[in-house]
Amino acid sequence: QVQLVESGGGLAQAGESLRLSCASSESIFTFNAMAWYRQAPGRQRELVASINNGGYTHYVDSVEGRFTISRDGAKNTVDLQMNSLEVEDTAVYYCAAHSHMSDYWGQGTQVTVSS
Repeated sequence: QVQLVESGGGLAQAGESLRLSCASSESIFTFNAMAWYRQAPGRQRELVASINNGGYTHYVDSVEGRFTISRDGAKNTVDLQMNSLEVEDTAVYYCAAHSHMSDYWGQGTQVTVSS
């Protein structure tokens, strides 16, 4: 059973930075892509950033230029560097691993940004 464990969430003020990390129990190259999603209260879960096996990255427009997704194959981790945080970034952030056969999710980590 694949396990994804997120860490690094917490409180920040607008304009500050946080770094989230996702540790996978299996090689991240087992999957087609790794991604970060978020879900704010009363809203649907949305894709924030993804990185595929080829290293191609994708970002939702609202975080483009502020967030950076990266990976470390040796450590089997995928990180999300979040700069210039905004109050609207407040949400539970989830790490996900996508393969042809299944999707795997972490338990989520809370990010709260105050003004």
